[in-house]
Amino acid sequence: MAGRVTRFAPSPTGPLHLGHAYAALVAATRGDRFLLRIEDIDRPRCTAEFETAISEDLHWLGLSWQEPVMRQSDRLLAYDAALAHLYGAGLTYRCTCTRGDIKAALSAPQEGAQVIGPDGPIYPGTCRDKGHQTGAVRLNMAAAMARLGGVAFVETGTRAGLHRLNPDQMIETIGDIVLARRDIGTSYHIAVVVDDAEQGITEVTRGEDLFEATAIHVALQRLLGLPTPAYHHHRLIRDDLGKRLAKRDDARALAKYRTEGATPADIRRMVGL
Repeated sequence: MAGRVTRFAPSPTGPLHLGHAYAALVAATRGDRFLLRIEDIDRPRCTAEFETAISEDLHWLGLSWQEPVMRQSDRLLAYDAALAHLYGAGLTYRCTCTRGDIKAALSAPQEGAQVIGPDGPIYPGTCRDKGHQTGAVRLNMAAAMARLGGVAFVETGTRAGLHRLNPDQMIETIGDIVLARRDIGTSYHIAVVVDDAEQGITEVTRGEDLFEATAIHVALQRLLGLPTPAYHHHRLIRDDLGKRLAKRDDARALAKYRTEGATPADIRRMVGL
């Protein structure tokens, strides 16, 4: 189907709040076709009750979407295939390091100051050449950049323009990110690029807190032979102290506003729409 395709992809790990309402409404207004995707790969934290509540809240806001809804828990084989492709290209390795191991390695005097990337401190490459057969799967960023020569993407939101990162920037400011966790067999990075391609997403709309991860996703798209959509990173809805809203902030849950008599129009006004 032609036209702009956008999506809202919440995780059913808590109630939707004002920030989610803003994200969903922005996505819906920027697309000719609006899709819902449930990001439930972290199964221990996801519940059917929260998934039902997501649908109820979004319908109450006046949103509708094409059925059936895509669920990441149904797509593990697709993520496995993507990981196998990268492994076959010699771009991944297994890592047995714990968070404590990484912290200790980065604290060594010879490491110097820590660099914080989209996924936290840049991994020092401890397991890169050890040939482990088990453990988390990491992307060998240097090998990936030898193939790609950097990445570029178009941003239409808070940092509008064409953004380019050269190989050194990708290696030094992002590093060997985790592509598959040991406990769930995949990661947000792999799942989101595979699912966006499967759903034909033409513009990814999401909060500006995920802007730094976009270069990772563009690199993976190119390595996997997937299309790169446009990106629109929008402002975040914050509390009175300027802190980004979190799911644990039940005081701003949509269900609470609804039971107190708020209307969808009230919610739109609250989030600046």
